[in-house]
Amino acid sequence: MTEARIESGLHGDAVRIAVSGEIDLANATEVQGEINAAIGNEATTVMLDLSKLDYLDSAGLRVVFTLASRLRVLQMTLELYVPPDARVRRVVELSGLEPVVRLRSSLD
Repeated sequence: MTEARIESGLHGDAVRIAVSGEIDLANATEVQGEINAAIGNEATTVMLDLSKLDYLDSAGLRVVFTLASRLRVLQMTLELYVPPDARVRRVVELSGLEPVVRLRSSLD
């Protein structure tokens, strides 16, 4: 079974959600539910940290695109933290996410 771990914390008006492990078809729905549950009404920005994610397939990308759509309706900003040396950086770059979300290389 594919395993992903979700850790979240509120930092002011931003929610930081760190995802590690793998996101694929086997666990994408569960991961999406956990991410949605971590986002409260007090947040204006969601920072999705993918720096420790080892694998991301098309089902995982769907999770991110769906999250971006949901947050847009809620008038929240989505930022992805994917450092240049992250395993999934190239997948994110090729996915076409950049017009939809802000891609960050650092947490500053």
